[in-house]
Amino acid sequence: MSFTTLISTAELAAHLCDANWVVCDCRHDLANYESGRNAYAQAHIPGARFLHLDEDLSGPKTGVNGRHPLPHPITFTLRLAALGIDNHKQIVAYDSSGGVYASRLWWMLRWVGHANVAVLDGGIDAWIKAGKPVTAELPAIKPTTYNPNPNPQSAVSVNEVAANLDHKKLRILDARSPDRFRGENETLDPVAGHIPGAINRFFRNNLADNGCFKPATELNAEFTSLLNAHTPASVVHQCGSGVTACHNLLAMEVAGLSGSRLFPGSWSEWVSERKRPVVVGA
Repeated sequence: MSFTTLISTAELAAHLCDANWVVCDCRHDLANYESGRNAYAQAHIPGARFLHLDEDLSGPKTGVNGRHPLPHPITFTLRLAALGIDNHKQIVAYDSSGGVYASRLWWMLRWVGHANVAVLDGGIDAWIKAGKPVTAELPAIKPTTYNPNPNPQSAVSVNEVAANLDHKKLRILDARSPDRFRGENETLDPVAGHIPGAINRFFRNNLADNGCFKPATELNAEFTSLLNAHTPASVVHQCGSGVTACHNLLAMEVAGLSGSRLFPGSWSEWVSERKRPVVVGA
């Protein structure tokens, strides 16, 4: 049995010693570069490998490709191989932020053709609350090889988003908080507002009060109400830099609304060219 969206603490615990499974710690704090690495060093799920958002899940910035541009697929898969991940492993990603950073790894693995990847529902907080073990011991890693099979159709370019201003065939969902969407309290990017035609779906609305994802039926109803007759395949997710947007993409997959895509550069790439139009307000 493989897991391709979410996995529970009980299901992960049952496979913790399975050699065909690899757990990845994706904890991060945008305001503290070393936060995730330090948390991992103190305690992590046994066997987990640490992946840093900026070092492992992002590529070089050029000034016009956003705050968290994608790395080259080969660069990414070489890193996976160094962590002992091959094409056949079941991957489980977790964080301590409701799945935000774990969902970035989830999406990137799918981007390079790896289907057997899931996010730990509730993250390490749910794991600890369930009484499952943690350790500071570093795993023994045997490097392997990974043969990428990229799926370029899973990502949308800034030019495709710009073209949508005219043809309006895409449904753009912005995962940022409502105030940033409206152009208020912008502290991360040099321009405030949102892409014309985009609608707001704050990623935290995917979570229940316990920090786990809402039931699939509830997510389905909420996202369906936003599609406005668009198919899931016409939905493009964006946020500030292509991270929290992955959370909405994962939520749609959980809801059975498969096939939506990511605009990796997101708002930070959009505003790198000041001639691109922006909208302020709801």
